[in-house]
Amino acid sequence: MKSLFFLLQAQAQPQGSSWSMWIMLLLVFVVMWLFMIRPQRKQQKELEAFQNSLQKGDKVIIGNSGIFGEIVEVTDKTALVRVDGDTKLRVAKQVLVKDTTDLQR
Repeated sequence: MKSLFFLLQAQAQPQGSSWSMWIMLLLVFVVMWLFMIRPQRKQQKELEAFQNSLQKGDKVIIGNSGIFGEIVEVTDKTALVRVDGDTKLRVAKQVLVKDTTDLQR
């Protein structure tokens, strides 16, 4: 009788551990979503909102190039940016990010 009890107990453990494995996997996914995916989506939405609300006179940075400028003209997909004196660049709105250097000083 004892051997049957131990045999049943040994068979019950893998089922319990498989449930705990699924629960742990689910918890890992939830934590990744909370700390990685959700903030990234929020940041992306804020960037899109900024790019869609560009107006003449806004200070921007052109992508990762580090070129600072001021918006002169905005169309549906592009923006004309004055970078120095009379130098102007026409760029896609998707590469423009907000210039926050004035806020940091």
